[in-house]
Amino acid sequence: MTPSPSTLDTTDQADAEDRSGPEHTPRLRLKPKAPVTGYVDGAWWPHSDDLAAELPDLLAVLSVRLGPVGRVMYRMDDWATPPARLVTGGRSVRLDGYRRQPVGTVEVTGLAGRGIVLAVVAPQTNSDQAHATLMAAAHPGDTSSVADLLGTGSS
Repeated sequence: MTPSPSTLDTTDQADAEDRSGPEHTPRLRLKPKAPVTGYVDGAWWPHSDDLAAELPDLLAVLSVRLGPVGRVMYRMDDWATPPARLVTGGRSVRLDGYRRQPVGTVEVTGLAGRGIVLAVVAPQTNSDQAHATLMAAAHPGDTSSVADLLGTGSS
């Protein structure tokens, strides 16, 4: 016996929702696709320091530019302890924490080898400062260091 059309529609709709992208749009700004300038390709302002909770929505958006994501590198001291792997979008993504990863950055690499380096604005940053950092990091001509973007550089 074949399922009724209403059953098929519900299943198809649920499957489409699983593939449709992030549950919540991440607070993210990227430089346009162009020749690379500066230290970062953009900036991200997560809601918390729980990397495993924050990454699914970010990776859903970045996969449009990178294709399937295979690896995320982060600075260990910047995040609560995440797992070594994260399953998101039906794929397993390797999470690599390093003590020597530049402070305030994450690097996301697609399976094809292309990567994006993001300055990470601390979750507790006030919205005006966070917005200014996101916009500066995404400006096509920006060559600021990560420390300068995040306000941790020397004056």
